[in-house]
Amino acid sequence: MLTVTSVNVNGLRAAAKKGFVEWLAETSADVLCLQEVRAEPQQLPEEVRAPGGWHVVHAPAAAKGRAGVSLYTRREPDRVRIGFGSDEFDTSGRYVEADLPGVTVASLYLPSGEVGTERQDEKIRFMTEFLAYLKDLRERAAADGREVVVCGDWNIAHQQADLKNWRGNTRNSGFLPEEREWLGTVLAPSDGGYIDVVRTLHPDAEGPYTWWSYRGRAFDADSGWRIDYQLATPGLAGKAVKGFVERAATHVERWSDHAPVTVVYDV
Repeated sequence: MLTVTSVNVNGLRAAAKKGFVEWLAETSADVLCLQEVRAEPQQLPEEVRAPGGWHVVHAPAAAKGRAGVSLYTRREPDRVRIGFGSDEFDTSGRYVEADLPGVTVASLYLPSGEVGTERQDEKIRFMTEFLAYLKDLRERAAADGREVVVCGDWNIAHQQADLKNWRGNTRNSGFLPEEREWLGTVLAPSDGGYIDVVRTLHPDAEGPYTWWSYRGRAFDADSGWRIDYQLATPGLAGKAVKGFVERAATHVERWSDHAPVTVVYDV
């Protein structure tokens, strides 16, 4: 079995003080993908920078206090890559991948965007470049007899079932028609060729949501968004036996505004 967990920690230093360290000590994951770490490695406490039993690679952003992705693996990777060959984005702390036996696992933090601002333009540029890389990655992996899973905060709710208040968000970044179309392209068998593993395991579910605003009572009302995904090549996706969101029992027990997304693959 290969258990892969992905979570946006919303600042790893803050999460470490609120329960992440205890969660890390108890998780059965073989691979852990983190997003929005927002720290240089030397700023992190030892128990999360280099915890015992894990091989860790941190990819911080050049802009201090922003973005940042990390990969934790029980087994030492055969190869690690930071960035995806983009002049604009390779130092932005948004992508890191590692080769393990038979599978490439990646941690992604796609820009969040904001309609009518440069942030949305940046998001679109990232999406355009990253789609080309996703196709190339899938093709190279297939040629090598490998599978791929790209985990992370994709900052797009693909379908109406992926957010509670979809009617009120059709003009907001994260649920724009062009963003949803782009993610559909990533998932199209004739194009990107990836599979939304959790949706495949829960085809008729509302959610399961992975992010809830800290404002109001969004978490208690389960008024959330499903924007954190594990997108895998078909061979690996077909081996997924269980996928779930590790939702905290109560609001006060949360150590991030996102919840871990875990998939168990029978490899």
